Amino acid sequence: MINHAIVSGLICFLTVIAITPLVMKLAIKINAVDQPNQRKVHTKIMPRLGGLSIIFGVAAGYFYSGLFQQQVLGISLGALVIILLGLFDDIYQLSAKTKFLAQILSGLIVVMSGLVIDVINIPFVGIFDIGYFSYPLTIFWIIAITNAINLIDGLDGLAAGTSAIIVGTIGVLAFLSGKEMIFTFSIIIFSSVIGFLFYNFHPAKIFMGDIGALFLGYCVAILSLLGLYKSVTLFSFIVPILLLGVPIFDTIFAIIRRIANKQSIVKPDKGHLHHRLLKKGLSHRNTVLFIYGMGLIFSSIAIILPMTTLRGTIVIIVILVIALQFLAEKIGLVNERFTPFLNVLNKVNPKK
Repeated sequence: MINHAIVSGLICFLTVIAITPLVMKLAIKINAVDQPNQRKVHTKIMPRLGGLSIIFGVAAGYFYSGLFQQQVLGISLGALVIILLGLFDDIYQLSAKTKFLAQILSGLIVVMSGLVIDVINIPFVGIFDIGYFSYPLTIFWIIAITNAINLIDGLDGLAAGTSAIIVGTIGVLAFLSGKEMIFTFSIIIFSSVIGFLFYNFHPAKIFMGDIGALFLGYCVAILSLLGLYKSVTLFSFIVPILLLGVPIFDTIFAIIRRIANKQSIVKPDKGHLHHRLLKKGLSHRNTVLFIYGMGLIFSSIAIILPMTTLRGTIVIIVILVIALQFLAEKIGLVNERFTPFLNVLNKVNPKK
């Protein structure tokens, strides 16, 4: 299992390394470029079809590894919808409504193939069959995670590196549990993303674009579903949420921020985690590395948590929530006035 997966990963890596320069030329030729504006960090026109390189890499590993022989037709068709959505969005700038409908279609294809969250395993509580709610819950999961990865795609290498950490952790969990297909899928996606990071890490030569961010978000959603599907011993209810801690954290506070500031929750802004860290004085590279570090902490907890006692789990989760709230208030993730936790601390321990 390991040797075959590693060879598949190496093929993916080399494919992405070789094909990305060609994709850069294609993006410029068809005007699939990212223009700098007030909300964006970059200051020059950048090609943004980099996700196409990742897709070619994943496809190479998909066929070499023999995964195409598995019963993954629904997953493949759903991925095709996401790829076409991202491609057209990068070229023509589709409306939010069109993108949402396409994502629903992708989710419907997946659930119709039989891949659904039919049970929820809440650690130390029990396993619950959710019946007909499994279909809307699965579609919601796919759409939410797909867009969560897309939301953090704001700095060179940020979405790609964060996705690599998540997928790599899923691969570790799959290996420890002997889940060969999930492990191989993870290695294929991880290797493709690492190959792309050679061109995408700061200073980037190409952006992954929506085609890359949406595709990676879809892959992360599907991998976590494969872990939940008929295999509740691999992923509990909490573990996949922890794996996706960084994009979920940023997405939740983006919604809170926009509501608190009386803005539309779908309207882009410049208040995301990476924006605020830059505002606080971190360099571009250090901001990305800081968020990578957050991702590694979430991933480490996700691996450790199933091995802990109930008391240990509660302590870890409480500490994590407090730390995240402290970070959000310290960097002004909602706004500079939203500091309820820090206000309580100041009352308990007032400065002299």
